[in-house]
Amino acid sequence: MEPIKILVVDDEQRMRKLVKDFLQKNGYDVLEAADGEEAVDVFFGTKNISLIILDVMMPKMDGFQVAAAIRTYSQVPIVMLTARDSERDELKGFDLGVDEYITKPFSPGILVARVEAILRRSTGGRNETITMGGIVLDKSAHEVTVDGVPVELSFKEFELLNYFMENRGIALSRERILNRVWNYDYFGDARTIDTHVKKLRSKLGAKGEYIHTVWGMGYKFEVDI
Repeated sequence: MEPIKILVVDDEQRMRKLVKDFLQKNGYDVLEAADGEEAVDVFFGTKNISLIILDVMMPKMDGFQVAAAIRTYSQVPIVMLTARDSERDELKGFDLGVDEYITKPFSPGILVARVEAILRRSTGGRNETITMGGIVLDKSAHEVTVDGVPVELSFKEFELLNYFMENRGIALSRERILNRVWNYDYFGDARTIDTHVKKLRSKLGAKGEYIHTVWGMGYKFEVDI
């Protein structure tokens, strides 16, 4: 079995080497890019890249531009790194479909743990299909259709919809959703949930009304099966 390919994008060679060394110790095949343009070239020129670790501040194309370009064609998981500690930047990243957002400096061990968690969930080999109200969610293929029409969801949007559907009729607090979908070691703001729910509702079209806001608490997915 071939090792899993991860693309590490950062204009600092020292940072790329640090991340690469830790990933290689855990058995991953690591590709590198030193700027945004190179990252796009490497991604579209290489088959089967399973995850991207992407810095924000880079020459030629910044991380947001790279994420936007890749998201036009692929839902590959993206972990974004940044020296900034800005909620606005974080929400912008999530709005583009970024799956994790880690502020520098960070523990390489934690980064690897998050990478492994994302890869387990995205390639976990689950064979279940959930069907509710015209929405079909295929966990194994990581695909969603609405009334037979495929819907492109980011990794986190897919996980969020899956969690809602698995807990149909249950009022879920933002904290509970954050802990389940983003993991207990995520230190971001719970308002991240609202950003993702807004995009998910939009992508589901009329079916987005299944996701009800529970004021002062969180959300509830309600639909007649």
